[in-house]
Amino acid sequence: MTAGRPIRTARELVDAGLVAPAAEEAVARVTSRYAVAISPTIADLIDRQDTGDPIARQFVPDIAELTQTPEERADPIGDGAHSPVSGIVHRYPDRVLLKAVHVCPVYCRFCFRREMVGPQGLGTITPAELDAAITYIAEHSEIWEVILTGGDPFVLSPRRLHEIMERLGAIDHVKIVRFHTRVPVVEPGRVDAELVQALKASGKTTYVALHANHPRELTPEARAASARLIDAGIVMVSQSVLLKGVNDDAAVLAELMRAFVETRIKPYYLHHPDLAPGTSHFRLTIEEGQALVAALRGRVSGLCQPTYILDIPGGHGKAVVGASTIAAEGGGCYTVTDFRGNEHAYPPSG
Repeated sequence: MTAGRPIRTARELVDAGLVAPAAEEAVARVTSRYAVAISPTIADLIDRQDTGDPIARQFVPDIAELTQTPEERADPIGDGAHSPVSGIVHRYPDRVLLKAVHVCPVYCRFCFRREMVGPQGLGTITPAELDAAITYIAEHSEIWEVILTGGDPFVLSPRRLHEIMERLGAIDHVKIVRFHTRVPVVEPGRVDAELVQALKASGKTTYVALHANHPRELTPEARAASARLIDAGIVMVSQSVLLKGVNDDAAVLAELMRAFVETRIKPYYLHHPDLAPGTSHFRLTIEEGQALVAALRGRVSGLCQPTYILDIPGGHGKAVVGASTIAAEGGGCYTVTDFRGNEHAYPPSG
């Protein structure tokens, strides 16, 4: 591997000792279907001697990704059903997603937007599309929060981030701007003073949601990058995905949540994995997830308790995976109630 350059191809994975030479051809089939990028920071975290390494499992492509189950779908949480203009998802009344970019510094093998992100995906929205997205936000006074996601918004230059913040800063009814990112973990050096300053706008409160799934991701460098954000007055919360072979263990989850709190990051969401194509090998059952989250209650401080949620397929929003919102119907099927009180089958029947 060349220093400082992400690993992207099957040959580079072999050369880096992350894939056996005999598996190169099979892995190349995956890399031709889904985007691959492993930053040098993440590559250094992977234990090559551990065939079940939880960091490798998140980022190194697996031939299992080419197996698609009937319930999986290209847009598992229904972004498209709530996209009035390019780059905007307006699912909830008081907030919108602003997807300014569809590339990432690394590509998670379980990504729910894997059909949209990467070189083969939707790319960065054009200046005209960004203008239309900002206009949409300005014209809808009910929008209190703008969430920049994608893709990873921290791949944008500080100049581009500053421009977006300036434009959102001019919209009086927008009070909160939130960024969802993996960058402090996967490229901590990118979080410098210029980037931190670019995230601020007069009259707005900035949040950063950090995505990490295993405690080893919160290295000293990742914690220092987070501290640069927090010390500048930016609030940080966490989001994680419950993944088989990565964090489906109460002790690992407890260590992860404690690591967030020690880093001054409030545990926020623990996602049940979405029905993205080729990700069935990551998914636990609802009951397994509920048991793991219940085990946290007696194991760690209340500060360390995330909210376990499920994005209801079809674009119906999030449901807390508790007795009040999800009920077993038998045969691995459930009825999930969305925030409007409507009931939905999970997995969907069609």
